Amino acid sequence: MIAPVLDPDLLKAFVAVAEHRSFTRAAATLHRTQSAVSVQIKRLEERLGATLFQRTRAGVVLTTAGDELLVYARRLLDLNAEAIGALRARKHEAVVRLGVMDDYGTIVIPPLLARFAKSHPDVRVEIETGLTATMPARLGEAYDLVIAMHPEGQGAGELLRREQAVWAAGASYPAGARDTLPVALYPPGCLFRQWAAEALDAAGRPWRLAFVSRTLAAVEAIAAQGLAITVVKAGTLPASLHSLSDGLPPLPAADIRLHRARNLSRAGGLLADHLQLGISQPASHILP
Repeated sequence: MIAPVLDPDLLKAFVAVAEHRSFTRAAATLHRTQSAVSVQIKRLEERLGATLFQRTRAGVVLTTAGDELLVYARRLLDLNAEAIGALRARKHEAVVRLGVMDDYGTIVIPPLLARFAKSHPDVRVEIETGLTATMPARLGEAYDLVIAMHPEGQGAGELLRREQAVWAAGASYPAGARDTLPVALYPPGCLFRQWAAEALDAAGRPWRLAFVSRTLAAVEAIAAQGLAITVVKAGTLPASLHSLSDGLPPLPAADIRLHRARNLSRAGGLLADHLQLGISQPASHILP
């Protein structure tokens, strides 16, 4: 058996009659005829299979069923109005989609977004973190702005900052050379994975891929426990790790570049300028 649908228009008529105790006065507030309101109440009663009002000489009074329905009717109408208001508000809210590397997305970008939100409360920023190698190609489709990592001196977009890649490990990582170096890295497509493999192979240093994850926090957690070494940006080196140099080959530097979609909205341009200024400043100026 299919449950009856409570039409908001029928509920409005019901609430109006219940509050005014009169079909005539309810019709006036709803800008309808008395007969039209009566038809609506009859239709609602038929759908529910219950009598909602009793007519008396003084007017109309709610039945037990009507009294019970009144509570739900008001809640449903309030929720309906709330939903419509929320969706209408979103029409006036600008949305900017930002793609960024995991470490910048968790360390560098949040304080900048917090500052931006204070001066631009009507702009909603949707942020996605991950490997940025393919993100610039999806500008306009999936992203309005992308902050991506490129090899030094390469890549389009605006240069924001140059970051040195460094080897890093936790305090408990055993000192001294190992026969085979355990390394925690990211999936194929990550520049740091490519650079680490190329540097170790060129140096003739035996190594093994001890841990792979798309999640920055997972890779750093393994390294922090002394189970492997990893590669991070010097500018975002977490407190749980320290940089390594002895016996390890040097790594390249990376350019952090800002890519903007064509036909970028005004809100997107404002955010892009804000990020460009914030990230190009020294790290000490980023923190709130």
